Amino acid sequence: MSTQQPYDQHPYQEVLVSPMYLAGSNGTGDAGFAPVAHWPHHYLDDGPCQLLVTSPDQRIRIGWFGDDFELWKITAAEDAVSAPRWTATFNHVTPAEIVASLTTALAHDYAEADATDGNGRFLTGPSLYWADAVRPLTDAGWPRGAAERGTVEIIAPDGQAGILIDNRLSDWDDETVTLWAGPPGWGTRAEAVFTARTPSHLIAATAAAMTDSAPVIRERHQIDRRVEHLVTLTPVSPTAPQTSRAPTPLDVRRSAVAQAVHRAARIPQTAADLRVMAARSRTAISAQNRSGKSAHTLGARPLASPSAPRHSR
Repeated sequence: MSTQQPYDQHPYQEVLVSPMYLAGSNGTGDAGFAPVAHWPHHYLDDGPCQLLVTSPDQRIRIGWFGDDFELWKITAAEDAVSAPRWTATFNHVTPAEIVASLTTALAHDYAEADATDGNGRFLTGPSLYWADAVRPLTDAGWPRGAAERGTVEIIAPDGQAGILIDNRLSDWDDETVTLWAGPPGWGTRAEAVFTARTPSHLIAATAAAMTDSAPVIRERHQIDRRVEHLVTLTPVSPTAPQTSRAPTPLDVRRSAVAQAVHRAARIPQTAADLRVMAARSRTAISAQNRSGKSAHTLGARPLASPSAPRHSR
């Protein structure tokens, strides 16, 4: 059951949001890049693309445009220097968890590809049957909606998400498939758009995320107020308290030092107090050294919260 609380009073409260397709972006692309975290990362200082993650042979490219309307651009080509066979773009409202469904499928296809023949399932042509691209939705009971002649639309039972397929004659680089969620509007509608030669199984993998009933975590201020009444928000429960245990010798020593430090802070006059202050200094230096080593071993966190988009459709 939803537990709605005043937006202004708890803007940074973590909440579970469902359905996931209305959760919007959390400002980072961590979830979308997680399936390909082992691929080469290229950090770009100039130009709109801030981070480019590629397959080892650079045939698959996943670009993050951190301050753009089209936040993600994903392509696949026959080789590193060829024009893309297909392109998928995701706008700034699309949850990264939906992007992750596509990058997961791409990572699997690449791992299964035969490196000697320069091919891969991620380069196969689309199916002749539009139903193959939307099967996860129809299997979940999403019905067909009213659409223009030559197009097909499948709509979520709540009417707040769907997929539109344009079956009319088009060029290879025309945008023919659009996954959408949320009311129309710059800050409310998520869109994933695929060009004509995108393999059907990759569209289906992306669409499958739309049927996932598992909620995702967001901060309350990340949910657009115009969407808030359409979602279920459940505050994330605080971490359960740890079971009490008998103090270890190290706990005892730490407690004794803490008490001595408290006394020394009030009257740092005696030789004993000075020894305590020296011990505290050595402890702080040791902690700094450990912290420095930990920071050195951590991988760089590639993504920062995007600023306001420069343009919109």
